[in-house]
Amino acid sequence: MPQDVAIELAGVWKIFGNRAEEALAEIRASDISKKEVLDRFNCVVGVADATMDIRPGEIFCIMGLSGSGKSTLVRHINRLLEPTAGKIVVNGEDIMAMAPDALRQYRNEHISMVFQNFALMPHRSVLDNVAMPLEIRGINKNQRMDAAEKAIDMVDLSAWGNKFAHELSGGMQQRVGLARALAADPEILLMDEPFSALDPLIRRQLQNEFMKLAANMNKTTVFITHDLDEAVRIGDRIAIMRDGRVVQIGTPEDIVMHPADDYVADFVAGISRLKVVRAHAVMQPLAEFESANGSLAETAQEFDENAHLGELITAAIGTEQPAAIIDASGNRIGAITRADLLRTVIEGTETS
Repeated sequence: MPQDVAIELAGVWKIFGNRAEEALAEIRASDISKKEVLDRFNCVVGVADATMDIRPGEIFCIMGLSGSGKSTLVRHINRLLEPTAGKIVVNGEDIMAMAPDALRQYRNEHISMVFQNFALMPHRSVLDNVAMPLEIRGINKNQRMDAAEKAIDMVDLSAWGNKFAHELSGGMQQRVGLARALAADPEILLMDEPFSALDPLIRRQLQNEFMKLAANMNKTTVFITHDLDEAVRIGDRIAIMRDGRVVQIGTPEDIVMHPADDYVADFVAGISRLKVVRAHAVMQPLAEFESANGSLAETAQEFDENAHLGELITAAIGTEQPAAIIDASGNRIGAITRADLLRTVIEGTETS
């Protein structure tokens, strides 16, 4: 596996039912539909030929409507579910080749999972809940309590270590779930709709805190959500699933600007482009602009190529002069006119 890939899924299938192997053989031979699989074999296709590479340290969001296969797929990464077929490699380890004992040890030491329903032990304190993965690992009490206290501090619950789950709000319980995952110091975080049961304000606060933690800890994270706003906000890249299949993978900007089909276009129709689309996607290359319009003025306001559309529009209100777009080295690489900005906004409106 290449060094720039932390998780590799290749041709992963999950078909539920006693005749799953027969059903898969017929799908491959005759390309029958999910409905035909159900009618003929009494099997349900949960994941269909999913292939993706997830990079070290990135937040990779998998999203789709209920029943799209996203939660089923994430449970294959740590083999909580056994695939019907396919290849799964995590940090160079062939997960499919592991014996049960080796798999349990690998999960405990290298992969942590955060669930939607918190999954806290009601008879344990916050501190004991957070320390539990290290207890299972056989770490001595002083070390695991020290690690648990540090993890609790990361999620701003240091004053709540001796409380029990029923004494905490939903948002606080989810923080405990996140702290428990972090205490084990895994390379991989799997998060299955962790914030979806929370009120909008608490949800946004936890999103903010998670993004700060992710940036500091550099964990490879697979984040499941049905909320495109959430995926766009926190994801480095997004995979959109439908009927068990991966429809499109790309950055939030790629997904919003270049939807792969009508299904994805409908998904992104309500997303504001102002904080998703960046300057490099809107600009005219400098040579092309100057060929048609003459030299870009030296006094033109300059923006980084990753500046958001909203920032560019705000600046354009005060001047009719095109903006200059610069790269990381400060070199001018493009220009954006008011017409370019207006066209981008109108195209986004037309999809809604």
